[in-house]
Amino acid sequence: MADWREELLDKVRTLIGEAEPDAVEEVKWRKPSTPAGVPTWSLAGLICTGESYKDKVKLTFARGAALADPAGLFNSSLDGNTRRAIDIKEGEAIDEAALKALIREAAALNRSRAGPKSG
Repeated sequence: MADWREELLDKVRTLIGEAEPDAVEEVKWRKPSTPAGVPTWSLAGLICTGESYKDKVKLTFARGAALADPAGLFNSSLDGNTRRAIDIKEGEAIDEAALKALIREAAALNRSRAGPKSG
């Protein structure tokens, strides 16, 4: 049976799919400490990663510092110039609407930086 972290990542996966149906999930960075790897979601660039730790799930937004966060979801990695993260501990609720808004905004930022397609 899945533990709470796997269940939480499944919920995040669903929310990302609802917010940005064209987002692509990949698993990267497989190593002995993370044999299952780290799920990543991209659309015209990296949106976020979902890492499982003993006491939390960390959603790290690649360009989080450039995103508006009116709901105050970002609670980790706040000092950097680029990334921002959301640490979610067991039993904590996710503000689904706010998370979807961040996903949409991150994808829109990626699209704006990708420029026009040639062809």
